[in-house]
Amino acid sequence: MRAALALAAALLVAACSSLPAPPAPQGGAAIAQAAASVLGTPYHFGGADAAGFDCSGLARYVHERAGLAIPRTAAEQQRAAHPVPLGQLAPGDLVFFRIGSRAIDHVGVYAGGGRFIHAPRVGLAVRYGDLRGGSFYARRLVSAGRFWAGTPLRSPR
Repeated sequence: MRAALALAAALLVAACSSLPAPPAPQGGAAIAQAAASVLGTPYHFGGADAAGFDCSGLARYVHERAGLAIPRTAAEQQRAAHPVPLGQLAPGDLVFFRIGSRAIDHVGVYAGGGRFIHAPRVGLAVRYGDLRGGSFYARRLVSAGRFWAGTPLRSPR
């Protein structure tokens, strides 16, 4: 009887360990997840690795984690990205801002729900920003773009 119970327990443990792993996120979800994984990382001007990020370095780093090479600066990223209408944002899209100049000078990774992840400035770590209502960033949002494939954009009507 004990042998039968031991065998049953062993089979149960073996069956549980052979379950397939859940699929890894792909496309924009992988990019947004990579951005969320570095929340709290310090801002570092010119930084593009886990030791510290500036805004465009963060965007570049999370795209590299998804196997995509993108330009280095926020302005270059905006010019190279496939435009996305603001009403069709999906997690992993890049959102571009004019904060302190007439040119694009800030970028973040859209996370969904009206929020994005970015490296704001010296003294602040990678964090969420808000695009809803009349928030600081909502008023300065200029455009959005995408480097990943998989979510077709609806054509305007």
